[in-house]
Amino acid sequence: MSVRKLKPITPGQRFRVVNNFEEITTNKPEKSLTVGIKKSGGRNQTGKMTMRYTGGGHKKKYRIIDFKRNKFNVEATVKTVEYDPNRTAFIALVEYADGEKRYIIAPNGIKVDQKIVSGESVEPNVGNAMKLKNIPLGTVISCVEMKPGQGAILARSAGSSAQLTSRDGKYAIIKLPSGESRMILTECMAMVGSVSNSDHQLTVSGKAGRSRWLGRRPRTRPVVMNPVDHPMGGGEGRSSGGHPRSRNGMPAKGYKTRKKNKVSNRYIVSKRK
Repeated sequence: MSVRKLKPITPGQRFRVVNNFEEITTNKPEKSLTVGIKKSGGRNQTGKMTMRYTGGGHKKKYRIIDFKRNKFNVEATVKTVEYDPNRTAFIALVEYADGEKRYIIAPNGIKVDQKIVSGESVEPNVGNAMKLKNIPLGTVISCVEMKPGQGAILARSAGSSAQLTSRDGKYAIIKLPSGESRMILTECMAMVGSVSNSDHQLTVSGKAGRSRWLGRRPRTRPVVMNPVDHPMGGGEGRSSGGHPRSRNGMPAKGYKTRKKNKVSNRYIVSKRK
């Protein structure tokens, strides 16, 4: 996994840093696991724009991902490692011994023809999925459930991983990518290893048009708006916008927005940095 800097033969390539996609083995998705995806352009059911700076972008198909890994004790063979336009991580097509095919989030270092399995008493090898009660302490994990049978919620994006630090009764204590330590039921599933495409954060798009291809429209800075449009708007010339805040007045840059009486607060062992 590496990145490559292009020669500046055009203005758009001058600062561009691209992914080499060395791990990708095919550019055609499995047809039975893809469905059409409809774009809203940031509009609701009445046609009114409710999300700004959204719209356009290349046509995409959604790949159905198996986040639950609930086909237990059946060995699967990795057939391909593919790019997914709907997420930053790569995905892997696996075929089970009974012929069923599924997409999973590809872990770092996975290879074609590698065997993976999910279950109670399996080896803690990269790509295998296990319950937290069976994973050795100190193991790097990803695609962690928050409720048994819910499907992976935590540590799913490119290069991210969590660490199983300890167990206390029916709870396991996980150190999350944000730095937060949190209690999660030991019956929850997790995948061994970190998520693939770890160099995703090093890529540079190089031009505004590339953001348009991803469906992101130009964003107007609040400081240049009028007072009627944003709390930070108005002023003569290049005057600053005062205290940073959102469009509806919520302070930004350091203001904690988490509710103090949130039910899940009791599961947090130590807050994120």
